[in-house]
Amino acid sequence: MPTPSSAPAPEPGRPQPLSIDAHLEQVRAGLDRIGPYEAHTAAEAGEALLVDIRYAELRERDGLIPGALVVERNELEWRLDPQGTHRLPEATAHDVHVVVICNEGYASSLGAASLQQLGLYRATDLTGGFQAWRAAGLPVTAPAAEPT
Repeated sequence: MPTPSSAPAPEPGRPQPLSIDAHLEQVRAGLDRIGPYEAHTAAEAGEALLVDIRYAELRERDGLIPGALVVERNELEWRLDPQGTHRLPEATAHDVHVVVICNEGYASSLGAASLQQLGLYRATDLTGGFQAWRAAGLPVTAPAAEPT
């Protein structure tokens, strides 16, 4: 009988279970992650599309990165697939350099890997996320007031 700390053997034909930490490590091995200054420079030069996937409460609390597209994580793939019917106008080709930004750089790694699976081979994420951007002293603006 397995102990609580041991995982049962996988059924034949099923992949070995993987912890989220191990999965994240594997995902990040396929990304060319960039830091805040590099992301800022690339975006300012028109060489990268910054995509903020933080949920509304975090954006309202901490502000926004000027020029970044706001795309909820659950819509990311649909909005950035250049072949998709629900794509944003900025999703023009598979070679767009997309930099996915979450709050601290975890969910963004998973999002960027998912975009790469769709063929957006230059997709990556921001190491440390929005919090690293802000800590670096890069531009942050308050979100626009919601219409009442």
